[in-house]
Amino acid sequence: MRVLKGFWRLLVGIKDALVLLLMLLFFAILFAALSVRPNPALPGAGALVLKLDGAIVEQPADADPVAVLSGNGPATREYRLRDVIRALRVAATDAQVKAVVLDLDRFTGGGQAALAETGEAIDTVRSAGKPVLVYATGYADDGYQLAAHASEVWLNPLGAIFLSGPGGSRLYYKGLLDKLGVTAHLYRVGRFKSAGEPYIRADQSPEARAANQALADSLWARWGEDVSKARPKARLAPYISDPAGALERAGNDTGKAALDAGLVDRLGDRIAFGKRVAQLAGAPTSGKSGDYQSLPLDRYLAAHPEAAAGRVGVVTIAGEIVDGERGPGTAGGETIARLLTDELAKKRIKALVVRVDSPGGSVTGSERIRSAILEAKAQGIPIVVSMGSVAASGGYWVSTPGQAVFADPATITGSIGVFALIPTFEGTLAKLGLTADGVATTPLSGQPDVYKGTSPTIDRLIQGSITSTYARFMTIVGAARHMTPAHVDEIGQGHVWAGGTARQLGLVDRFGGLDDAIAFAATAAKLSGGDARPRWIERDPNPYKALLRDWAERRPDRDTDAVTDPLARIARAPQTTALRALADAGSILSGPVVQVRCLECGGAESRAEPATVRALLPGLLARLGH
Repeated sequence: MRVLKGFWRLLVGIKDALVLLLMLLFFAILFAALSVRPNPALPGAGALVLKLDGAIVEQPADADPVAVLSGNGPATREYRLRDVIRALRVAATDAQVKAVVLDLDRFTGGGQAALAETGEAIDTVRSAGKPVLVYATGYADDGYQLAAHASEVWLNPLGAIFLSGPGGSRLYYKGLLDKLGVTAHLYRVGRFKSAGEPYIRADQSPEARAANQALADSLWARWGEDVSKARPKARLAPYISDPAGALERAGNDTGKAALDAGLVDRLGDRIAFGKRVAQLAGAPTSGKSGDYQSLPLDRYLAAHPEAAAGRVGVVTIAGEIVDGERGPGTAGGETIARLLTDELAKKRIKALVVRVDSPGGSVTGSERIRSAILEAKAQGIPIVVSMGSVAASGGYWVSTPGQAVFADPATITGSIGVFALIPTFEGTLAKLGLTADGVATTPLSGQPDVYKGTSPTIDRLIQGSITSTYARFMTIVGAARHMTPAHVDEIGQGHVWAGGTARQLGLVDRFGGLDDAIAFAATAAKLSGGDARPRWIERDPNPYKALLRDWAERRPDRDTDAVTDPLARIARAPQTTALRALADAGSILSGPVVQVRCLECGGAESRAEPATVRALLPGLLARLGH
């Protein structure tokens, strides 16, 4: 009888589970049906509108279901670089597009190299004889780098332009760790490998300061060249060197100061801006003041899909490199390797472009990706690397199989170095009156011991592993770049370089963007016509996560934390810096022991709004506690 009762309970449990599953499926389908909005045909003519409420990135991340459903999803969105560029290039020759509008009120930036590529696409529109108008309440470095390429730059009369350049402070935790009794054990090779310095020092080392200053100076010089070339009438130098003086000469009117310096063409509110666009692109049938005939970016992209796939494979390595499987926006070593090997098995590609936009991360994840790329090379497929805004440390590791490496002068690369960080808490326990004791059978029993501290044996073992990994890194780079290990060591040591300097050092072959790399790869494989087009090697979009992303972007409160007031953004900077520092700490402590990562290089998180980073806070605290 007990057996029958148990069997009956099992059947009831299975039935309940199936009913629950069917209910969830039903509501998911119902939600999808209610969320889908018809995509009406584009109007006959108008202005292509790029309302960039977020960052331009190489590969947007999937929506986090928990964050979205709990209302903690990001306040801004991510725009794929190649989509933005495609829209601009199509618009240049599309007779239906009378003008292009960039709305940068809530633009949170992008990598400098990515913005340079976007600027070139804007120039293509202008070269076709079409006006490009940009509007914002305030411009910072990234926003103005794009705005400078426009034919008309508008600024809200109450707005301002703040051009600060790269730089700023970062947090150093040595004093806090000492107060808490935490000992940070840093193992590294590379006197410029400064990712772990905040845990063992109260300030920058002289080597780190010199390298960081040189990098910032190079990037800022490149920014100035780009903006000055795009907008020669802008008097950048006096405005940047003495912003307070420029403001005082304009009677403390921030808008007038920008206008007097030639940084903007017109001051006006959105209604005035809309009327100007309507003169160029046509007024809407509604007749509402300030409106104009518009072609939204998403609908325009849907109406102009990417060309049919060719035989030049393009695989993207974007974000932090980690072990195992990950979704878009994070470079999972196993995920990317499997995408490559599956594509190779289909025999559809004759050349391969590796697009890298990553500051590195796991050494094993990096090697897993490199091995998969080498498999393509072993089959006689030409390999070309296209570096985005960042291709440093592990990002450079995965770039080594390329027979040609393309980069932008503002690409951040190099950082050939290795480190590991292990915290121990013997001091913390002592402050609490706690002690630890135990037994051991070998020198490695219980090591690394987070309660009593690491032993000399484990210290030697980890440092030896770091030294060995660095030696392997130098060997890989030396073989790829035809350099001796000694020469690699000389330009390595964790030193971060701008793309212009990297080319002089032989770490990069050519300047150019992704299209240049694809064309080079097609030529190397003797492809022409349709075969010379790219074939994107990526996962098929997850419809469930795409639905979540679409819902998150439409929710009414999405823009409540996306600040347009430039002064408010400046006031929020300390909060944002602290949250990002916590994110970096959590990433290091929860990641693999041995890392080829460049924290100085920035990444997608450096462009996130405070609310976006704050949404990650509970998970980060849990990881730190663990």
